[in-house]
Amino acid sequence: MKRVRSTLQALPLRSAILAACFIALPGLANAQDSSSDNSQILEGIQDGERVEITLPDPEKQLPLDDLRKFTEVFARIKAAYVEDVDDRQLLESAIKGMLSDLDPHSTYLAPKDYEKLEESTSGEFGGLGIEVGMENGFVKVIAPIYDTPAQQAGVRAGDLIIKLDEKPVKGMSLDEAVQLMRGKPGTILTLTVMREGQNAPVEIDVERDVIKVTSVKSRMIENGYGYVRLTQFQAETGEQFTKALKKLKEDHGGDLDGLVLDLRNNPGGVLQAAVATADALLDEGLIVYTEGRIQSSRLRFSAQDGDVMAGTPIVVLINGGSASASEILAGALQDHKRAVIMGTQSFGKGSVQTVIPLDETHAIKMTTARYYTPDGRSIQATGIEPDIEVRPAELKELDSRPFFTEADLSGHLIGQDEKAVGSEAGNEHSEAESQAGSVTDRDYQLRSALNLLKGLHILTPQRADSVQ
Repeated sequence: MKRVRSTLQALPLRSAILAACFIALPGLANAQDSSSDNSQILEGIQDGERVEITLPDPEKQLPLDDLRKFTEVFARIKAAYVEDVDDRQLLESAIKGMLSDLDPHSTYLAPKDYEKLEESTSGEFGGLGIEVGMENGFVKVIAPIYDTPAQQAGVRAGDLIIKLDEKPVKGMSLDEAVQLMRGKPGTILTLTVMREGQNAPVEIDVERDVIKVTSVKSRMIENGYGYVRLTQFQAETGEQFTKALKKLKEDHGGDLDGLVLDLRNNPGGVLQAAVATADALLDEGLIVYTEGRIQSSRLRFSAQDGDVMAGTPIVVLINGGSASASEILAGALQDHKRAVIMGTQSFGKGSVQTVIPLDETHAIKMTTARYYTPDGRSIQATGIEPDIEVRPAELKELDSRPFFTEADLSGHLIGQDEKAVGSEAGNEHSEAESQAGSVTDRDYQLRSALNLLKGLHILTPQRADSVQ
């Protein structure tokens, strides 16, 4: 007798045995072994022997009871729901539930969702061109983007939007309001805003246009010290970042004394863009790697030769809004000791989502791997811990009155450079300080980063001299 786990009588249940064999055996990698097993079972049946076979592991098969339950629920909804429901709508809802129950980032992408995803990665969409936030239940204009329909129509920073066309904004979520503001280029949206200094609401007609979101913003915050903010990682962010660094160096006339890289509230985006950004600041070494169940989800990204900043000290600002690709960049620079990470702990989204098209208009976005920093740290649910924790705070000057100094004493000895410090020079100095302060005084974390860079710059020549 040929023994396996489940016993079946051969002759009366011959068809059942054959059916069970074909369920268990088709598509196996070892086709020769499967063919041999099939032959032995058939020989045993022909000889009239009692044959025992191994049935498929129930844990690895589709659960028939649960499938029956699914069809039963489907039928009950079709028959008894208060309104008629289309079969396609029910099946799409089932797919959405199946994916959303896996984790917060896996989802089904219907045509509109697919379009939104393409917009976020390309940085282009039909809209007005304003950065907005919520305040007391209304949408507040943070700033109109330069040379966009909103800016040209006269929308101002600080405007409080109370109506979009005829729809009151009160009670809307920010996302709902943003979706109403976006639309087909060429269409007109009427904004009703409350503006400081105006006694009555102001109506502004804005014609939507194609808005290109700039993911890289840069400027000099003080002579020798550059600032680059990455708002998100789009397809071209890496290239734009390198151009911004070169422009800062050209404006300064040489290498910078320090750079602040601002990743605060950067939700992430395209993985390859974060890798390209890190590559611009590293000479060599691993940037990030991913681990998943399938071979295609196991990736490694390494830096090529060439640091655009040539070793310039860097401080990276992060906070709880820094997620995913921005955490990859911060983690790589931290592990390679290329930058000081400052701010507060990042969000902790260390998973990789792959967009898998189902047809031309539908796709699924599914988590397929986890991110790891060069030192093997998983970002998932832990985030990046800053090297120096600096929480947001307001700056207030406690005492601006000048101190009584030696120069105020009657008959004091004239100092070597005292004559050079005249009223004109003093005025120029205070004007330069006020220009720098206008940027940093409002941002305690940015000022802390700038102060750290100044300290590093002071010490760097001394370290170089000691080596020589």
